[in-house]
Amino acid sequence: MRLLHNPFHPRNKEIFQQNYGIQLPHLQKRTSIGIQRVVTGSNLGNFAIAHLQPKPPPECQDAVAELQPSAADLSSVQTPVQPKAVHVLQREDSGQNESKKVYKQEMDVRRDGMALRRSAMESAESRLLRAPPPSAASASSDNRVLTRGLARLSPINPQSLPVPAVVSKYPFTIVDGQIDPDAADFCRYKKQYCLYWGAMVEALERLQRMLLDFAVPLARVCGERLAACVQSGELNWRDGRGRCTHVEKLLSVLENRDEVWDLMCQPGQRYKGNGGHQAAAVRIQTCWRRYSARTAYLIRLRSKWAAEIIAMSLLKRAKLCHLKKSLQASRLRQLENFHSRAESLATNWKHITSAKRTIIHVPSLGYSQPRRLSLRGYDVLQNTQMGRLCDIRDENVEVIYVSPVRLGEDVLQYYTRLLGLQTAIELGDASATESHSAKRFTILMPEALEDFSTRNLCLASLLKYSPRTLKRIKNLIKGKQAYMISGVTHTDDLAVADELQIPLLGTDPVVTQLYSTKSGGKRIFSSAGVDMPPGKWDIYTLEKLYEGLAQLMAKHMEVQRWLFKIDSEVGGRGTAYVDVCHLKSRPWAQQEFIRHEPQQWRTSQSQDSVMIKFLEEVPHLLASYARLANTSCYKTWACFLEHFLKEGGVIEAFPPSQSLTCLAVDLLLEPGGDVLMLSCGDQLRGPSGLEVLGCTVPQTSICPEVLHSVCTRVGQACQQRSIMGHISLDLVTFLDPNNLEQQVWAIDLDLGYSNQLAMTQLMLMMTRGTLNCRTSKLEVPPSVREISVKKSSVHHTRRQPKSETSVTSRFAVMCTRLLHTNLPLVYYSTFFLMCKAQGIGYDVKARQGTVFALHDSRYRRSLGMLTISENLQGALLTFARNLSIIHQEISAPNMQGASNFKELIKDIEEVLGMTIQNQTASQEEKEITGVGSDWLSTHKLHQHKMSQCTKPILQ
Repeated sequence: MRLLHNPFHPRNKEIFQQNYGIQLPHLQKRTSIGIQRVVTGSNLGNFAIAHLQPKPPPECQDAVAELQPSAADLSSVQTPVQPKAVHVLQREDSGQNESKKVYKQEMDVRRDGMALRRSAMESAESRLLRAPPPSAASASSDNRVLTRGLARLSPINPQSLPVPAVVSKYPFTIVDGQIDPDAADFCRYKKQYCLYWGAMVEALERLQRMLLDFAVPLARVCGERLAACVQSGELNWRDGRGRCTHVEKLLSVLENRDEVWDLMCQPGQRYKGNGGHQAAAVRIQTCWRRYSARTAYLIRLRSKWAAEIIAMSLLKRAKLCHLKKSLQASRLRQLENFHSRAESLATNWKHITSAKRTIIHVPSLGYSQPRRLSLRGYDVLQNTQMGRLCDIRDENVEVIYVSPVRLGEDVLQYYTRLLGLQTAIELGDASATESHSAKRFTILMPEALEDFSTRNLCLASLLKYSPRTLKRIKNLIKGKQAYMISGVTHTDDLAVADELQIPLLGTDPVVTQLYSTKSGGKRIFSSAGVDMPPGKWDIYTLEKLYEGLAQLMAKHMEVQRWLFKIDSEVGGRGTAYVDVCHLKSRPWAQQEFIRHEPQQWRTSQSQDSVMIKFLEEVPHLLASYARLANTSCYKTWACFLEHFLKEGGVIEAFPPSQSLTCLAVDLLLEPGGDVLMLSCGDQLRGPSGLEVLGCTVPQTSICPEVLHSVCTRVGQACQQRSIMGHISLDLVTFLDPNNLEQQVWAIDLDLGYSNQLAMTQLMLMMTRGTLNCRTSKLEVPPSVREISVKKSSVHHTRRQPKSETSVTSRFAVMCTRLLHTNLPLVYYSTFFLMCKAQGIGYDVKARQGTVFALHDSRYRRSLGMLTISENLQGALLTFARNLSIIHQEISAPNMQGASNFKELIKDIEEVLGMTIQNQTASQEEKEITGVGSDWLSTHKLHQHKMSQCTKPILQ
């Protein structure tokens, strides 16, 4: 505030402009000459403030008045200046008579004192008017300044410059950049402003030089505007402001500034004036030097940029190579540790399986990245094996289960209660307390689940990037014998096992990727010497596909349908088929085939001619009549064919029979070298016969000895290729239409823990039974309560029983994934209340009923179901009834939803019809021969009638 009240302070105008946006004129201290008036008083008022600076001409009074505060405002300001005498210089005022009188009196007294100053001004004027043009050396800097100022002024709108008054009292002209000293207008202007002529001379020099430089023929100067600019200090050349501002001020004093501005802005106008040739030369040199310097700079900059890019690329490549080498060394070390621990596991396997141990289940599906990304609900798909928890039925086993999904309290509480029923099942008493076996399992969820929720990473990778979960597992297995069981082994499974320092019961990931394909399975079947469908494998070109299909169709005329399977796909996703009935030359080829016997046909020349004819029709046959078994992944045949040739595939014959049965067998290739059959069941398939929906356990379609022989040979062939752990073998059986002999083909091989095996573990825990695959029987011992009742009855009758225990058999129907779009609408608590109300449950005493397997708490799109009964028909009927009730309870008439319930019920009806026919045929054979039929005789007599089922049992 003190600076605001002091107008002579250097920062006074700056503060006014910053705070209030007001630009005040510059005040210059002048020494008063002549008579001075002394003004005293406590408040100077308007008189003192108005006479502190020279008064501008009347034409500029309005502009200056806007910058001056009113008398009322100034009078209210409490100034810290003490009252004292102030010297006031009187100025003339052409607008008022009073001012004129004061001015005349002061001029008379001042005239003598100004004589010396007048003589100095006249000498300066003569020097200005008679001086020669400035030299080239002295004018070059000014010319460059004016040129730069003009260049900076070029985008400025001339209308924004201050407009001088329309009528000037003291105008004068400058012709061709020269001022005529004898001109009347100039003499009158000089006389009027003789007191400030010293400052005027410098401004006139600048203006004259600018007009000379740009060869302006005529310029009319507004004398009042020029005097106001000089007196206010706006043309102060040493105040540090930009040169372009001075050019603007000089142009603003001209009355014809628009014409002068247009002329100055014309290209090349600067080079027509004074020193134009030198200015042009300087300009050309400047441009050339700038261009040369810029070009050299860009070349150097480009070289520097290229050097930086090369250096960064080399550094990045070096780091990447170092990272690759470190990863390779790490994986090599993990692989070596895997093999060394596998050898130790093989040596101590019998001791480990008979002692207390901890099994770490990691149900990871280590598929390739494109395959993982194409699977919908991949995380839930990995968690369909919650039945692994049932390994705790062995008292020496503790289970650590790593879940690939976030499980809620409802699912955790369900499995805790389910696994706690072991005591009740063993005693046959539902009121028994929960077993302590529920404390022997732990469910862990990696913390990386939320970080990689959209990446579709396999569970092994998620566990690898979860250090807290790994640390907790280390603490749980510290000081205990433990080993890890994965699903489809992945490279990160080795990393997790190495981090935990435990052996992995599985196969090397490289071997798994090689032999888990369709072509890899065919190679193992071929070396094992088992029967398999006619076909070709390792097909990667279109020519090989066409030629192979034509050869197979010509060689095996009895086959009506051919399958195409992509190597890397599972679950029937990558399967297509084509029927040969669409071939135009098929009738002619059939006639040629009938002319020859089957043995002669394979060596006759007619087969070659038929193959050539088929080869011509194969492209059109596939393009027009090939069909996809599942369109969820591949929509068209063209898309399927592209992936088929890219990833490789096989051509396989569909069994030439209207009635066939598929079955799956789970094997354990023990580290010690033994091959164990853990599960075997007949598969329930969809309408196409290529998609597995469920299975019945144990299997009833193949003689157990034949099945054991096939599985043993396949298991030994796998062990020869360093395959260890769990594998799943798919077989198909049918009656040969030519000789009615039962045929068993090996069609697929999966390396890993299967869903069927997980449900089998749940079945064994709920029945406390044993699945004997050598006899294909599920043997269930009686409960403790039944044994005690029998013993008491024998004691009362005083008779010795023939056998202390009577083992009964059970049959089970299981489905790993029951899909229904309405299932997410019902919470699990409501779902179980609904099942209880409809009589769906499990009888602990009878060890039969229904058990569910829950997969997740968030989506709830699928669940597993297991039904157990004393016979196969009862298990099938219970399963179908449960499906019907669940569908009715969770669906509305206008919201039926999409599910796989109908396909399952339809397949169950067909199986029920087959079982009724088989029972009838067995009784007929027993009456005729007097001996019960075995497995093979039953199939010989009756399996060719299975396609014509009786009236469906379920309406």
